[in-house]
This record gives sequence, C-alpha cells and structure tokens, in this order.
Amino acid sequence: MSEKMPAGRRKVRVVVLGGGTAGWMTAAGIARLLPDLADVALVESEDIGIVGVGEATLPHIRGFVETLGIDEAAFMKATHATYKLGIDFRDFGRIGESYIHPFGSFGEELRGVGFHHYWLELQRQGLARPLGDYSLAVAAAQANRFRPPAQDTSLASTYGYAYQFDATLFGPFMREFGLSIGVERHEGKVTSVDRDSADGDVTALVLEDGRRMEGDLFVDCSGFRSLLLGQELKEDWEDWTHWLPCDRAAAMPCSHVTDDIRPYTTATAMPAGWRWQIPLQHRMGNGYVFSSAHISEEDACEAIVGAAEGKPLADPRILRFRPGRRRNSWSHNVIGVGLASGFLEPLESTSIYLAQMAITYLIELFPQDGAIDPRDRAEFNRLVDMEYDRVRDFLILHYHATTRDDSEFWNHVRTMTVPDSLADKLELWRKAARIEKYSDGLFYDASWIAVYVGQGMLPERHDTRPALGNPQQLAQATERLREAVLREVGAMPNHREYLRGEAARIADAA
Repeated sequence: MSEKMPAGRRKVRVVVLGGGTAGWMTAAGIARLLPDLADVALVESEDIGIVGVGEATLPHIRGFVETLGIDEAAFMKATHATYKLGIDFRDFGRIGESYIHPFGSFGEELRGVGFHHYWLELQRQGLARPLGDYSLAVAAAQANRFRPPAQDTSLASTYGYAYQFDATLFGPFMREFGLSIGVERHEGKVTSVDRDSADGDVTALVLEDGRRMEGDLFVDCSGFRSLLLGQELKEDWEDWTHWLPCDRAAAMPCSHVTDDIRPYTTATAMPAGWRWQIPLQHRMGNGYVFSSAHISEEDACEAIVGAAEGKPLADPRILRFRPGRRRNSWSHNVIGVGLASGFLEPLESTSIYLAQMAITYLIELFPQDGAIDPRDRAEFNRLVDMEYDRVRDFLILHYHATTRDDSEFWNHVRTMTVPDSLADKLELWRKAARIEKYSDGLFYDASWIAVYVGQGMLPERHDTRPALGNPQQLAQATERLREAVLREVGAMPNHREYLRGEAARIADAA
C-alpha cells in the first residue's frame, strides 16, 4: 500500500549509495512502498565487492518479501534458499550440551501465567522433560521436517520460519526486482561529495567520470566503508568489542555430505568464538567467527577446514569487522542502512533484519516534501539505537551465560562486566523468572527463555501459582502437549522432500 503525493509537491529525490543486500533492499522498499512520494536512484560499482556471507535470516524477512509483492517461490529458487525453523546452539553453556532457539513458542500461557513457569515448577520437582519437547518448531527441526504453519490458532500455528539463502545471489535478485519497479541504477565510483555550505547537507555525489548524482535524501549503504555517514559526516562509531570480542570470520563453503537438508542453522562454540553451518539447496555454508585477540587468522582458517563437513568448495576467506554502531544513523540528510550504520556479529542472524528495520523506520518517517523534520530524525535514531542495543544484549547473553573455563576467550566473556541494561534483565530472570516486556524490537520471551534455560541459567524463583496445583496432573497435561507436538511433527514431510515437492522453489543447479 503506497502513500499518495499531496497536490503541489514534488517527489523526493532519493539517492542510495551502494548495491548489495542493504542497498537494493532499501531502493526496492522505497520504490515499491512510496512510488508517489519518491524517485529512487542507486549508485554502485561492479569493481567494489559485497560481503555476501550472511546466509541465515529471521522470520521478519518473510514480511518484507511479502510486502514488496515478491513471489516466495521465485525468491527461493533464485537464491537457492531453504527453510529455517531456528538455530541449534552447541557447547555454549557447557561442552556437550545443546539447545535450539526456535522461531516459535514453548507451550502456551495458562490463566495469565507463562508456560515456562509451569515447566520450572516441574523441573523443581524432577518431573520435567527438556523444554524443547514442548515446542513444535524445536521438534520439527530436530526431525528435519517442515511445512508452513497453519493460519489459525491451533498447535500447528505456534511457529514461524525464515530462510537460509546464498547472500551473493540475494543482492542481484533484489537488483533485478528493483529495476523492474522503477529504480534507476548508475554504475560508477564516488570520488567526492558536494555539500551545502550553509547547513552541511549532502547535495550531490560526484562520480569518477564527472557525473553528479543530485538528491534530497541520501542513503548510505556503502558497507563498512560508510563513505557518507562515517567518512564524510564523521559520525562517531560506538565500539562494542569489549563486550563482543569476535571481530573476524573465516568463511568457507562446502558440499553437502548427506541427502538431508536441516531446516535450521547450527552454531557450535569454539575455543575462540563459534562456527556456523547453514544448509542451502546446493551447498553448506561454513564459517568460524572468532576473536583475533585469542586466535590468529591462520589458525582460525585451519580450524574451520578441520571442523567443516563435506568437501571444501573454496579456500577460507577472512572477513574483518568491528561490532558496534554509529552514534547517529541519520545525520543531516544522510541515513545509514546496513553495515554503514552498524554491525553485530551473525550469532543470531540479525544482519539483514537490522537493515530491514532501518528501511521500515525510514519509510514510516519519510520526509514527504523533502524537508526533514528534526523530530523525525531524532525518532529514527532513537528507534535504531534501541534495536541495536537490545540485539547487542541478547548476543552478549550467549557468551556470558556459560560455565566454560577451558580457554582464555571463554574465561573473558564469562567474567566480564555486562551492560547495565543486560544486568537488569539477568537480575529480573534470576529473581522472578521474568522477561522484560517491550512492544517494539526483536527477541521476545521465548527467545530469551530458550537461551537462559538452554545454557543452564535457571532462576532462583518463579511464579508461585503453578505450585498450587497437583504436580502429577500438571505433568500429565504437559505430557499430552508433548504427544500432540510429536503427532504434528509425524505428519510433516521431510524438509528436502517438501522442497522437492515445491518444484518452483528449487534452483536448477541444486
């Protein structure tokens, strides 16, 4: 649904700097959703590569694809995508233990009391099965089964899904889509930036061949270079390395070793970080996210070669980054989206979500007449900061909630002082088994509960009401739920079988 241009006003000239995932998502989003308010031009250079590693996503991407009117089957085929029900975390709390963070709920609330309080009461009495037994998303993932959730209020509706896709193919797919809906693409490198001498706003990007890309609003999607927001406007970077010490990744694709394709991403803790496995239609994505203060790049490459399953399809490629964000993601008439605005390591597959989030807020606060209201700019920065800070805290939790003391890296993250905002959340959980409530942002109750319980951080107290009932009756009720989950999973097809049955989603090379 698009906004209409008020009579007598001209369209806002939007110039997006940088292609790749963030650039083409931004350009396509504005062109599709604000066609009467904005003209969109995108500047990119084929000589400048893209990061192209973020292959796993969160369920929010489905809403973005659907809102833009993109056919899911065509999108999946073009990007060699598979379905994703959650993330399997291995060895994070203790070596040898694992849990799945599902895209779905655990049980259901009863009489205003969250299911996890009933589970904690059963756990206290030695009557509880693993928490994941009461999640349809967890059980389906463990069984390598998938089908889309039901569109009703039944048990079959209690989960969602995301995609695992080839990020080097997603950008080109979005480019083709963007061009088809009116985005103008300009090939070239930016050599200088023209600014208004009075207010400092950017007025034009000057390209290598002398062309001037004039605009009213500029979106910086130039990646880690942050050519406009960082280099030109000098917006400060808030570095979070002291909380999230991983600052490198060694990425290496491999062939599949079995005919099965898991409908989930795997994250396995390593001595200096963690490694990922992301199953696509045509290959397995692998990588080691690590702290360069605790292992060398050469040793990290050797580690991922030794740990990866399947035949390597390329040598490990090193990516360097700094976790953190700009203090302002919207400065003057420049908005940073994606890596130009901030970066948080891929532990919870948040990179594309954070770009999508910024695009959504930009569209909601879009300056319809080209004149930027400082209050809209301030609100955008507040919302973006809130999202980054909450994701930051959630990522830190995965490292801090551990008993591991087998390496210098794990000793550091286990004993470090965490942000006050996370310390408050931890205290709320320890003392009352409660999750901080918020209406905006990412990662609600089930996500935090999955990590707390999965990594062995059980609270000192929980809601007293579950203890008032008959424990055997409570155990029987939860057992009926577990059996219902197993029946639902038993009726689902194998993940690869489902993909093959949906031929329009299968890439020719898969």
